[in-house]
Amino acid sequence: MSEEKENIVIKFAGDSGDGMQLTGTQFTNNTALYGNDFTTFPNYPAEIRAPQGTIHGVSGFQINFGSYDIHSPGDEYDVLVAMNAAAIKDSLKSLKKGGIVIADKAGFDTKNLRLAGYNPNENLLENDVFAPYKLITLDITEQTILALENIDIEPKEKLRSKNMFVLGLLLWIYNRDLDSVLNFIDKKFKNNIKEANEIALKSGYYYGETAELFAFKTTIKPIEKEKGVYRNIMGNQATAYGLMAAAANANLPLFYGSYPITPASDILHELSKHTKEGGNVSCFQAEDEIAAVSAAIGASFGGALGTTGTSGPGLALKSEAINLALMLELPLVVVDVQRAGPSTGMPTKTEQSDLLFAMYGRNGDSPLPIIAAHSPSNCFQQVYWASKIAIEYMTPVIFLSDGYLANGSEPWKIQQLEDLPEINLQKNIEQDENTFLPYKRNENLVRDWVVPGTEGKTHRIGGLEKEYNTGNVSYVPENHQLMTNIRQQKVANVQKILPKQELNSGVEAGDLLIVGWGNTYGAIKTATKLLNNNAYKVGHIQIDFINPFPQNLEDYFSKYKYILVPELNTGQLIKLLQTNFTNYKFLKLNKIQGVPFKTQEIVDKVEQIIGLGGADE
Repeated sequence: MSEEKENIVIKFAGDSGDGMQLTGTQFTNNTALYGNDFTTFPNYPAEIRAPQGTIHGVSGFQINFGSYDIHSPGDEYDVLVAMNAAAIKDSLKSLKKGGIVIADKAGFDTKNLRLAGYNPNENLLENDVFAPYKLITLDITEQTILALENIDIEPKEKLRSKNMFVLGLLLWIYNRDLDSVLNFIDKKFKNNIKEANEIALKSGYYYGETAELFAFKTTIKPIEKEKGVYRNIMGNQATAYGLMAAAANANLPLFYGSYPITPASDILHELSKHTKEGGNVSCFQAEDEIAAVSAAIGASFGGALGTTGTSGPGLALKSEAINLALMLELPLVVVDVQRAGPSTGMPTKTEQSDLLFAMYGRNGDSPLPIIAAHSPSNCFQQVYWASKIAIEYMTPVIFLSDGYLANGSEPWKIQQLEDLPEINLQKNIEQDENTFLPYKRNENLVRDWVVPGTEGKTHRIGGLEKEYNTGNVSYVPENHQLMTNIRQQKVANVQKILPKQELNSGVEAGDLLIVGWGNTYGAIKTATKLLNNNAYKVGHIQIDFINPFPQNLEDYFSKYKYILVPELNTGQLIKLLQTNFTNYKFLKLNKIQGVPFKTQEIVDKVEQIIGLGGADE
């Protein structure tokens, strides 16, 4: 028998070595093929060898999937899969009352209880803490070992297959087939390891069918979406594809220089898969951040789309070279996948705290465009725009993603190159045939992109101040002011080609406008819908183009009584808004905990503001 639901939130939680990320990823891929909408939230320790059995070593993967548009991974889960006691301590607090806990009995022995901070002499699985929930205790470890007793592999290899037992069980509960996972196992593993994973997967699936643990299998119908070819995509994958699409549409080779850093490294991994497909993509794993960005600038000087990727600490190291690209007036796309800082901070945890650094973190007056993505798939669109602006305005552009977007995933309708905005290279400013002026500009103050070796167009580049038009070194005071003003105005001119700001959700005028940027999109959109359903007149805009802002942005501010700006930092966008739009009062909601906003946190703040007549405390 089967029951039908509109959505389900599942949290897989266990030790870092329990394979929870793989389990969640394969469940997500299966969900995508089935046709549900979904949003995921992988959350794991930074350490390769995180302290086993402790709360610090818990690795979690959360997925919210349903038959309607899903924009957030969910505030609370319906099902918690807990592989040990630490997973319970870390995750039980966010399980819905009446929710299901599937616990692996082997992970609740004396040692695991002690490491998780529980009394090692108590039987936690019989504790009243589970009274509000439906607890299903399984001996997943023992069942897996029994299923694999005839497979000739080491005991520890058998234990590593228990995540497949869990995955098989969950696929049975949600009425799915095993084909996508079996295909994955076939490509990923070989010989006895492959056979062990297949057997463990099928054992979990048929255990669900024969053990009668659940009265019903659960079905979530596929969502009806716009026709097209869809795939599951993570933010870092989308960023890599967006860079390749921009290079293809600009008819340029793509160069990506990078030094490995969490959570940006997967962009390099993805692009490196495409370096042999026709030779239009080149990757360079540099010895450090400075070498990576400098190589990208060199590639741009030579006529390629020069790009580089990093996270906060790396952006700090790249700052001098970014300024060099600004001074040279060469295209450069700098991808910053933000993480919790300062310094090394919390490498696998998300934050939005690099915005002001991207805006001001260089010496001198150093303006450059800044663009932010608001969802994993939106990384494709926004990094494409970053590339378009870099090429058409001959300037470095900083593209801001973050750990939540980079590792999260959602369905994405595959884009066709001909449907994307055109990218036009600046190459043909009219010149005197006898005197080449490398810094002569068009109506948008953009100079020509002249590659080395172009006959009759020999010119000098470097970090010293340029003389207007000629590009010769100049220390003339009036020239420095002129060139500083030109660089500022050139970035301001980018506003001419930006899409207009749109209302993302909610009502067009009313009580309160929620202004978001980056990864707050899903939580704000979901909160806005809930508030509207409760008769609050709330609207939502998500600002993707941060420097410069869209031309019509201010039009929205006058339509609401209050304006709220939620951010995963101490208040960085709100400072830019207060500086640029002095006629309005912006209220803030800040969270700096390494995790994204919950929908309810935004709902509560909006109700508080409206209830208190605009007071933010």
